[in-house]
Amino acid sequence: MKLIAKFEITGWDQATYDEHDDGPPLGKATIAKSYTGDLQAISTAQMLACQTGDQPTDGAGYMAQERVVGTLNGRVGTFVLQHGACGGPDGTEQYGFIVPGSGTGELTAIKGTCRVQHGELTLDYELG
Repeated sequence: MKLIAKFEITGWDQATYDEHDDGPPLGKATIAKSYTGDLQAISTAQMLACQTGDQPTDGAGYMAQERVVGTLNGRVGTFVLQHGACGGPDGTEQYGFIVPGSGTGELTAIKGTCRVQHGELTLDYELG
């Protein structure tokens, strides 16, 4: 089943955890989100990121793990997403998964993939 949910970032706490004179800084952030639509939920994500120039298109990458808590198409539970992207002037590659076995409640058997864009989450999932 495919679902597109809108989200709003409701919290962002970011810090640099590694800096070198010879390379870009490495950052980490705790991000809170609120989802609307067929996914009524909140989430908390831990993200690691690196940006190599002034603009993300110069070179950037992130990876995140996110626990989603709420209701998916009327089913109550939680699940964990793992997603990321890496890119530069030649384009960007993305990945995203629902972590197998991470579902709880009525979402216990959830599995599939995800894609995160600006303000939008696409889930392609099965409920077993």
